[in-house]
Amino acid sequence: VQLQASGGGLVQAGGSLRLSCAASGRSFGTYGWFRQAPGKEREFVAAIRWSDRHTNYAMSVKGRFTISRDNANNMVILQMNGLKPEDTAVYYCAADSRSWNIGSQPRQDLYDYWGQGTQVTVSS
Repeated sequence: VQLQASGGGLVQAGGSLRLSCAASGRSFGTYGWFRQAPGKEREFVAAIRWSDRHTNYAMSVKGRFTISRDNANNMVILQMNGLKPEDTAVYYCAADSRSWNIGSQPRQDLYDYWGQGTQVTVSS
């Protein structure tokens, strides 16, 4: 089982990026995106429950980021609009076989599978 994250890059403030997380080998109950900025701990960004597409966002990205699923390609997409310099970080996708509720989705210890990070840099 592998998770492959892609789509990072350099963008100016106010711009947009689209991150993808492709799962090979199987599908999962919950997918999450987390990020880690330099000198900071990794933090929750967004999550989606595959069965009912229920989504969950960190307050810092709510209204700007959208997480969605691509059934045909077994992928999860993170559309990031209105990017700010403080969004600069390495973004990681994660997945777990279980369908977690909203309260549990931000917990990193609940995710069994992690992709490699993809760098997002937002210039001011």
